[in-house]
Amino acid sequence: MLLKEKLLKDRPSSAIVAVRDLDRARDFYAGTLGLEPAGGSEEGVLTFRTGGTQLVVYESGFAGTNKANAVVWNAGEDFDAIAGQLSEQGVAFEAYPELGMEIVDGIHRAGGFKGVWFKDPDGNILHVGNM
Repeated sequence: MLLKEKLLKDRPSSAIVAVRDLDRARDFYAGTLGLEPAGGSEEGVLTFRTGGTQLVVYESGFAGTNKANAVVWNAGEDFDAIAGQLSEQGVAFEAYPELGMEIVDGIHRAGGFKGVWFKDPDGNILHVGNM
């Protein structure tokens, strides 16, 4: 029996992103972002290793309809290098002036925070920050 006070706090979780085309998603997530496949796969599903967690990518007709962050990575002190590599890979950074941050070359800055937002080929919003 699951005790209410524990619920899900000690359970692992994964990010999950809907895509329309698995081959195109594989090229982007493995090729462009450099993620490695994580174990077996099911039909219509890709799983990638990302830090100590997994990113699950699955086929859906609803891909790209979310208008909020789908996946967030904490780049820590490596933020500048990672943002630079993403840019070199042809990733186009989004600009969100409504967040009230300074934006230079697609990098949002506020205090000590730096972050970039970009979209996968299906329009899912992905974010890397130095949290």
